[in-house]
Amino acid sequence: MRVISVLLLALVTAACAAQIERPQAPTGDGQTRPLARPAQDATAQERTADTLGTTTPAGRPAAAGAGGGVSLGTTVASLGDPTEAGFWLKTPLVAATSPGRVEYAGTGQAVEVELRPSGTEAGGGSQISLAAMRALGAPLTGLPELRVYRR
Repeated sequence: MRVISVLLLALVTAACAAQIERPQAPTGDGQTRPLARPAQDATAQERTADTLGTTTPAGRPAAAGAGGGVSLGTTVASLGDPTEAGFWLKTPLVAATSPGRVEYAGTGQAVEVELRPSGTEAGGGSQISLAAMRALGAPLTGLPELRVYRR
């Protein structure tokens, strides 16, 4: 009786598996290929610099630095948390949050930022927001040297 039950179960399982068809898409060469999986979340977007850089085109010129301020020195900055919106620089050059400006000599651009203490040792480098990095025209994967000013 056991053997018959096992064989019957195997037959039913095989019959079910044979009826499941995966969606196929025709290709130009007469063959078919499986379709790509749909996104897990229909509302999810591809996470790129364009989708994470949430500043409006009108907000970018307003952040452009006009000059002036007390020079705090230079720092090498990497891209900070791209999900943290706004124009900011986390740096060991300040002990308290204050308004400021950073300049990138590579493009000659400057941008107004909120200077935030990083809590790291002097010379430890800084982190800059995605919006500020884009406004400066700095490479997102680079380590630009920035001149920092406090307002």
